[in-house]
Amino acid sequence: MIYLELFLTFFMIGAVTIGGGYAMLPLMQEQVALHWGDLFPQEAITNFIAVSESTPGPFAVNMATYVGSEVAGILGSASATMGVVLPSFIIILIVARFYDKYRNSSIVKGVMTGLKPAVVGLIAGAILSVALDVFFPAGLSAAALTTPAFYLSAGIFAVMLVLAMKKVHPILLIVLSAVAGIVIGYLGLW
Repeated sequence: MIYLELFLTFFMIGAVTIGGGYAMLPLMQEQVALHWGDLFPQEAITNFIAVSESTPGPFAVNMATYVGSEVAGILGSASATMGVVLPSFIIILIVARFYDKYRNSSIVKGVMTGLKPAVVGLIAGAILSVALDVFFPAGLSAAALTTPAFYLSAGIFAVMLVLAMKKVHPILLIVLSAVAGIVIGYLGLW
């Protein structure tokens, strides 16, 4: 029944999260840790995020597929993927049916206005969680600021941020990050 558990877990994640994959991230981290925490330490979840972000397709779908595959193989990935996609499919069918009729409603406008800051907060929380794991893998401490890994991570982040602001193509940024990680790992600096 692992397939049903994967489907229902990711169905719930997909059903209650508004704002896309990054807004789903805190709930996804919590549920993966709750259900399969013995398989996935926090470092593994960060790796899932990196793999999901660097592969084609929607982030949440990639995460669900990856977790499902690790938990229960191909059928597990199909179960988790269908679970995370189905709520959005159902909701968009309902919204499309009624949106034209109610889009000028003050209630609908109010809901949309209220959801925007909540989604930004969820995304910011996910970013902070991942940043803490990347920059402080052994925990938040002053000692972490003296490690080469901290400065290498900060350097890669700074270079990628500058390149992103200069509108360098995201695929090139991913490739450059991967190459930097390979070189740093090969040299034994990490």
